[in-house]
Amino acid sequence: MTTDSIIQRLSQEVISLIAAGEVIDSLSAVVRELSENALDAGATRITIHLWPEIWRVRVTDNGAGIVREDLEQAATAHSTSKIRTCDDLSQIHSLGFRGEALHSLAQLSELEIRSRGADGGGWRVVYDAEGMILEIEEVAIAPGTVVTANNLFARLPNRRQVLPSVPQQLRQVQQTVQQLALCHPQVTWQVAQGEKDWFTLWPGSSAKSVLPQLLRDVAVHDLEQISLDADELGCHGQLDLLVGLPDRCHRRRPDWVRVAINGRTVTAPILVQSLIYNFRRTLPRDRYPVCFLHLQVPAVQVDWNRNPAKSEIYLQDTDAWCDRIAIAVEKALRLSNLADDAYTQRTKQLFKTAEAPEKYGVHRQDLPSQLKAVAQVQDTYIVAEHPGGVCLVEQHIAHERVLYERIQAAWQTVPIEPAIILSQLTSRQVEQLRRLSLDIDLFGENLWAVRTVPVPLANREDCAEALLELSLGGDVESAMVATACRTAIRNGTPLELAAMQELLEDWQRTKNPRTCPHGRPICLTLEESSLSRYFRRHWVIGKSHGLRS
Repeated sequence: MTTDSIIQRLSQEVISLIAAGEVIDSLSAVVRELSENALDAGATRITIHLWPEIWRVRVTDNGAGIVREDLEQAATAHSTSKIRTCDDLSQIHSLGFRGEALHSLAQLSELEIRSRGADGGGWRVVYDAEGMILEIEEVAIAPGTVVTANNLFARLPNRRQVLPSVPQQLRQVQQTVQQLALCHPQVTWQVAQGEKDWFTLWPGSSAKSVLPQLLRDVAVHDLEQISLDADELGCHGQLDLLVGLPDRCHRRRPDWVRVAINGRTVTAPILVQSLIYNFRRTLPRDRYPVCFLHLQVPAVQVDWNRNPAKSEIYLQDTDAWCDRIAIAVEKALRLSNLADDAYTQRTKQLFKTAEAPEKYGVHRQDLPSQLKAVAQVQDTYIVAEHPGGVCLVEQHIAHERVLYERIQAAWQTVPIEPAIILSQLTSRQVEQLRRLSLDIDLFGENLWAVRTVPVPLANREDCAEALLELSLGGDVESAMVATACRTAIRNGTPLELAAMQELLEDWQRTKNPRTCPHGRPICLTLEESSLSRYFRRHWVIGKSHGLRS
């Protein structure tokens, strides 16, 4: 609700083009519509009070407010300041635009609005079921707007009976506020049940500062956020991607793969699947990423007029956006610079854990650059120096990541002589090997000759065992993973320093160096300053002459 333009009733021509349907159908819908109006008004603080037991919702904001002339028709049907003409429907720049929300609230509740607009005067207005004024009076109020919906759905008692239980409705409200907060991180959100505070979401410069407030087991340093502008995208718009680094956080369900477009969270199955797909072979089996994708696209490329909740949309050039998502995910998962504050915090936590009596074990560490191999531990872990300290790299899974990406880039088979003879294969196993582009023929009773094999297996003594393993697998990608795993350097294999250095450099050049194709973390880093504190090198050991260790 802005004071830039006067609220007016839309023409019948425009109304006929707007998607019909119920706008307010739950407590969360009330919160969504009123919060979106507050955001359109430029609010930076939004306070929500819920009294679910008496069906009351109040939303207070510090936005631009509404002048008296607009208050007089704010709750009438199809009255809005957001659009005017049919052409405006194809260029939606605001969160609200249909002019239905306040009218629906008037129909479903006892609606009261208090607001102070640019004219400096504050007004209180009570509306009837048609959005006409019942009461109007001048009141003292801080700049902004307070909308109260009392006795919701009282005129539709059957609606109350089919709504979810109170705990479920509160959960829906919480999810609605969370989604809005991710899209609008500059806003402070305060939510209360009655007069008791429920939760507060503090503002920040980006969604990266909001997400850890929503997921307790995720910290800021577990996240990576990148932005691609119009030059990088090759089109008008901007792509902001916030991801949980796969070696630190992931989930059992895809419930935190979220997509927003132009300030509103949307249902976008194709974009969600694209995000999940681009995290494949970086997460453990049956785990899903934590990520929030926010696209800012030209208004003409989005059709919001699909349903009243504005959660289902039409986005032009979806395939092209999927390609851009792949670029963004790859960029987000590259190695991070070691010299950052978040890394220092992580290493401090590592040593705090190390000094605690519980079992030592930390996996949430940043990945360094400029590694120099110095030793091998138990013929399994490569010890490497970097400018900020040391790290341990598990040689088998690091090499597995290297080989997997090489195989993935060029899956090739080569002929072998003599052919490898396999026996007792089922028809399904034979078909599976053929799907992997292997040349396999019947050689005799229950015998099969394999005449081509994947390049990495061609010179291995265990090639026959590897082929049997591949015959039991799934798609080509699974075969690539199995081949990389089998051909990678085994743990327990001693390596010369030159071989260790080569492996480290190859690993650092991979697209997804944080985890192996099965999702296991590859590297554990230790910062030198934390090592110094752990070994008490700052202690004074000779007070009389000021010596330090």
